[in-house]
Amino acid sequence: MPLRLPDRLPAINFLREENIFVLGDTRANAQDIRPLRIAILNLMPLKITTETDLIRLLSNTPLQLDIHLMKVKAHTSKNTPIEHMRAFYRDFEEMRHEKFDGMIITGAPVEHLDFKDVNYWDEMTDIFAWARTHVTSTLYICWAAQAGLYYHYGVPKYPLQEKMFGIFPQIPLLPRLPIFRGFDDVFYMPHSRHTEIRKEDILKVNEELTIIAEGPQSGVSMVMAREGREIFITGHSEYSPMTLDTEYRRDLGKGLPIQKPYNYYRDDDPEKGPLVTWRGHGNLLFQNWLNYYVYQETPYNINEIN
Repeated sequence: MPLRLPDRLPAINFLREENIFVLGDTRANAQDIRPLRIAILNLMPLKITTETDLIRLLSNTPLQLDIHLMKVKAHTSKNTPIEHMRAFYRDFEEMRHEKFDGMIITGAPVEHLDFKDVNYWDEMTDIFAWARTHVTSTLYICWAAQAGLYYHYGVPKYPLQEKMFGIFPQIPLLPRLPIFRGFDDVFYMPHSRHTEIRKEDILKVNEELTIIAEGPQSGVSMVMAREGREIFITGHSEYSPMTLDTEYRRDLGKGLPIQKPYNYYRDDDPEKGPLVTWRGHGNLLFQNWLNYYVYQETPYNINEIN
């Protein structure tokens, strides 16, 4: 089944060029199907790019999904047209009385700040608390993973001496979990971050948190809580092939100290472009989350989510 998206959302045209079947509101309303309601809290600066990356992965499922884009009221995006934000996004306050089968909270370029110094931190903590009673399963990505682990479980973050930047191998520690259905013994995940969470801090939380994947270089990459109602991912399985290249060339242009993304370019040569090694498992990750932790766990009557 296709994704159900707002008419005129730019991602529709991008994805149709890739032969991905998407469905506008007008046609979807004529179908008698209970779609899964998925909220996306998009904190990334280039919101249209992030929307497209996430929707591309969500589309690779037989389930019909009804996508709702959320923003925080305390922050105004400077890199996305205001017309786009007004047309397709709603503030959390407008959505807080609704329930969702699944939710994705993206990363944000605020790693250099302490959590409590982020100007929308109070609103984020309201959203984190709200998600526990209004969403069946929430996927936290990159900064959101660190923020969610800190808010819910007191897990701190630490600055890295050098940016974790590139494509890193990950090992599933509990390969029989449904989230890893179809995975190989090693899978690859993009990382782009200046901070980290540490295994020893997570282990202090005892049985509430379970580290389910880690990498020898990138450290903890996936943490699960509440039997999959919360999944924290420190990397970016949703990244498109050119995202790290764009970040690398942007930082070079600004004169920032940046290393070439690890294990990313063919023959380690930026002029040869990226060798994509993470796309298959990225698709599996989102499919498995939707199927096993959202669709098979959420009640048919969405109002029964608690």
